Amino acid sequence: MTRTLDADVILQHATPKQERNGHEIQPFGHLVRMPIALGEKVCRESVESLNQLLADSATLRDLYKKHHWQVSGPTFYPLHLLFDKHYEEQVALVDSIAERIQSLGGVSLAMPADLAEATLIPRPPKGREAVETQLSRLLHAHEVLLEEARTMARAAAERGDDGTNDLIVSDIIRTNEQQVWFVSQHLVDAP
Repeated sequence: MTRTLDADVILQHATPKQERNGHEIQPFGHLVRMPIALGEKVCRESVESLNQLLADSATLRDLYKKHHWQVSGPTFYPLHLLFDKHYEEQVALVDSIAERIQSLGGVSLAMPADLAEATLIPRPPKGREAVETQLSRLLHAHEVLLEEARTMARAAAERGDDGTNDLIVSDIIRTNEQQVWFVSQHLVDAP
């Protein structure tokens, strides 16, 4: 006989009540001053931009996993592998973006509901789609992300935030451009 415990009962035994109901030590939107030779306004603007890129990168990451699970047809195996590879690359980008936000003294978005509220990438249907639709959906998501990343990279450079600019250009833009190339080749008709 299996016995299930209510989540509150488990949590009650695992941690003291005061810890579960404690206050935030840094509310979202508030900065902690970090000794990185950047002003508060610069850090705040970069944190806001990076949280947008975080939401969109996490959405793209999850879109790759959705398609990895749901792809079908004659190209199943190579796309299944490609989607998983791109998913893992997006996982690394999401982590880098969140860590940059923290290094600027900000708080990164973290929970799926918060990321879903912030993303600019359209939500896909729950069901399985045709391969061409999956590929087109991924390319559109990349385009949304790349368009904003380019704007944010220029703004970071103008603010003198070289670390954020470098992350966006060297990691986010380059990775997403390469992923676009790989995905788009599956939509090209061979001679």
